[in-house]
Amino acid sequence: MPLLVIGLNHTTAPVSIRERLTFGPDIIVAALRSLTEIPGIHEAVILSTCNRTEVYCHADDDADEWTRDWLARFHGLSVEDIAPYLYLHEGRHVIGHLLSVASGLDSLVLGEPQILGQVKNAFQTASDAGRTGKILTRLFQHSFTTAKQVRTDTAIGDSPVSVAFAAVSLARQIFADLSQQTALLIGAGETIELAARHLVQNGIGRIIVANRTIARAQELALQFDAFAIALTEIPSHLAEADIVIASTASPMPILGKGTVESALKRRRHQPMFMVDIAVPRDIEAEVSNLEDVYLYTVDDLVEVIQDNLRSRQEAAEQAQEIIEFQVDEFLAWMRSLDAVGLIQDYRKQAGEIRDEVLARAIRMIESGKPADEALNFLAKTLTNKLLHTPSTRLREAGSNGQHELLEAANALFQLGHGKSGND
Repeated sequence: MPLLVIGLNHTTAPVSIRERLTFGPDIIVAALRSLTEIPGIHEAVILSTCNRTEVYCHADDDADEWTRDWLARFHGLSVEDIAPYLYLHEGRHVIGHLLSVASGLDSLVLGEPQILGQVKNAFQTASDAGRTGKILTRLFQHSFTTAKQVRTDTAIGDSPVSVAFAAVSLARQIFADLSQQTALLIGAGETIELAARHLVQNGIGRIIVANRTIARAQELALQFDAFAIALTEIPSHLAEADIVIASTASPMPILGKGTVESALKRRRHQPMFMVDIAVPRDIEAEVSNLEDVYLYTVDDLVEVIQDNLRSRQEAAEQAQEIIEFQVDEFLAWMRSLDAVGLIQDYRKQAGEIRDEVLARAIRMIESGKPADEALNFLAKTLTNKLLHTPSTRLREAGSNGQHELLEAANALFQLGHGKSGND
């Protein structure tokens, strides 16, 4: 089956590798165009989040090497740099993988709902760029339906577990009373909104929202009685923050070591708790070397998250059963495409034979032949031409002992041959 996915995720690669293979919104359309310009790659969707980068393709056989080489080359890396961290799925396994991803079964946080929106956005971007066709469109639409069924029919999303929840849970372990703390949230996307909601539920004293677009920061701040600032204002307000949670799509760090050092001096070295959920990272890795700073990346949240997952394990098993069934459903549709093409070709061939014989019959009438003679010619000739090739092939099958072909023809034409017991 000409389906493949090549990628890496939080289980196969550390954040230092994942951040080198991300596709930001500013480059993803160009990347899709570059990928589909490779001969043999017909459709493509790129899914790029903080926890994974995956390239889905409908392509010719043996396209896995082309796709892998392209992934490395596009990011200015060698294949050897990324090969140890990559996984490859083909055919049926592509379908199962995507359905698992969309349903939250392959996420760092089991059953987290945000990934479905990310998968939808990835597909929509590829579709708007004209890089999807019948196969990937049907596959991704199928994944959306399956994810909805998993969410509806299982308890996979009942527990409040997410990366944002894990970050706030970790903050509570460090600060016993959040009512006396100020949180600086960098970004204004879904993860930051979730973090703000969890902070408010846990009694946070004050929230500052920093974003590139100040209007979006203000919109989010209104929901949580927070204070909105632009990213450029962070150095002036960082010293106020006891908790920093960052999640933007910036290709470069937002917070550098020098900025944090200055803030610590103004805080008289009161500790700062930082969680960098972004990939690529929003906070320079060197910040972790500073005293009085507790810096965690998305990978460091695994242990916290695992403690909150046990209630979802049974639901995940139920979800897997749904996914296996839906994989079979999609495969059945894929197999039907072969029949559709065959039927179309057969109808085309029959139509050409009909038009040829009909034209000859019309010419007979025009030349003065009786109509009944022309009709008799039309009926006999059309029948003979339509049956010639199948009849010849069946005789050959009989001579060669190809009983399966004979049985298939018997079923196809519903002849009932052999049922009387006299054959």
